[in-house]
Amino acid sequence: MRDVAIIGVGMTKFGRLEGKDLMDLLAEASLNAMKDANVENKEIDAVYVGNMLSAAINHQTAIASSLVDRISIFPAAADKVENGPASGGSAVKNGFLAVASGVYDLVLVVGGEKMTSADTDVLTDYIATMTHPTAEYVHGITLPALAAMLMRIYMQRYGVTERHIAMVAVKNHKNGMKNPYAHIHREITIEGAMQSVMISDPLRLYYTCPISDGAAAVILCPADKAEEYRDKPVKIIGVGQATDVQCVHEREDPAVLKSCRIAAEKAYKMAGITPKDIDVAEVHDAFEILELVESEDVGLFEKGKAHLAVEKGVTEIDGEMPINPSGGLKARGHPVGATGVAQIVELVWQLRGEAGERQIKKDAKRALACNFGGFGNNTVIHILEAMWK
Repeated sequence: MRDVAIIGVGMTKFGRLEGKDLMDLLAEASLNAMKDANVENKEIDAVYVGNMLSAAINHQTAIASSLVDRISIFPAAADKVENGPASGGSAVKNGFLAVASGVYDLVLVVGGEKMTSADTDVLTDYIATMTHPTAEYVHGITLPALAAMLMRIYMQRYGVTERHIAMVAVKNHKNGMKNPYAHIHREITIEGAMQSVMISDPLRLYYTCPISDGAAAVILCPADKAEEYRDKPVKIIGVGQATDVQCVHEREDPAVLKSCRIAAEKAYKMAGITPKDIDVAEVHDAFEILELVESEDVGLFEKGKAHLAVEKGVTEIDGEMPINPSGGLKARGHPVGATGVAQIVELVWQLRGEAGERQIKKDAKRALACNFGGFGNNTVIHILEAMWK
């Protein structure tokens, strides 16, 4: 297999984007990434589009083919990749494999979603279809309800308090204030978060990500050709993906995100590193309890101890292990198909030292992205490394 590098990244603003449809967003992010990579349209061999809801919400299918036409990258191969909220991560993985195998030399990966055109109750229902159809969905189980149960388990087993969850939300809102692409530019207080509307006890509104529109894109090529396009390319040194039992109540331990743990182990093994070698991470905090649990299950903290790291400021931008400097899904936003790609875009900016006010203080060399599908039954991990350091 060939080594694979990221030579270009691009994003749109995330948020409630009036006047822009799904194809507008996918095209904008793609063209931004191509410009960043100094790549012309006709050079692209293939495109992978991560998206979950285009048919259900936007009444459009075959969006990968449509994107090729929209930005005139004929005759590029084109595929849509759907893996729930991990669609973006899966699209990047497929792009990585396409280049690593030698089938393609230049690949565009873009993830995007136009969600705000649908009512919240409709979106909640569509997203709930990721649960088991007969054992969970028909009984009214939603993703917020599953997050609330996980939060309750953590509070009882590990001494996590609601204040700890609020501290994570405050951190991510503070980071989002420094991110011009973020959906939410609003600082909050611990007390304000703890007084926000209850969604599913003990999960409150401020512990939950917003409904967002947006897109993000990366350009991949063989690592040995990366410097032909731009300086400071970033290599993908580890990829891992794993699944777990779909029904949460049937898992060995509902407090363990086994797919995260196994996917991370695979990625570390491919990269030839350990969690101690990671300098910065973007994890999938659709609900703030997930930032704690995922950061433990990918090996950044001991099980049941991530909330103590939050107390000490370890996960802040200037901390020893910065997590979600972008603001995470909580503040950057969560257009589900875009999220896994947006995580990687943020980490590339961090490794290149181009993250502006939210640039982490240490000279980062390696980064980890955790993109979480379903309720932890399908997780994709990528590990990145700066090639010039």
